[in-house]
Amino acid sequence: MEITASAISLNVDDVTASATFIKQHFDFKEEMSAEGFVSLSRPDAGFNLIFLQTGLKSFKPAHLRGHRADGLLVVFVVDDIDREYTRLQSEGVTITTPIETEPWGERFFQVTDPNGVVLQLVQWITEQVAS
Repeated sequence: MEITASAISLNVDDVTASATFIKQHFDFKEEMSAEGFVSLSRPDAGFNLIFLQTGLKSFKPAHLRGHRADGLLVVFVVDDIDREYTRLQSEGVTITTPIETEPWGERFFQVTDPNGVVLQLVQWITEQVAS
């Protein structure tokens, strides 16, 4: 098998709100869109981020068409977590979970888009940083 592309597809109530948030604050670009659908990308992400309107008739499997993206984290590993934290705060983004550092070296924080999709930014550190 050869994988030629990757995507994460999330069901949300308001596709436009999620797409606007990810374009404005995470510099994704719109690749394509249609009624109830948008596909976004950025060259360094390694995947397209797709938002589908909850309840689309074309969604398969049909028994999941009304479900939202609850319990899912979209995670971006970054090289300067503190800079991204400051940047997003200065853009007026509400921080859902302030910066924390786990004992295993994961330094992270979370924001939430208008549909409740949690975006987590992570920087892996080799030495413990005070949180």
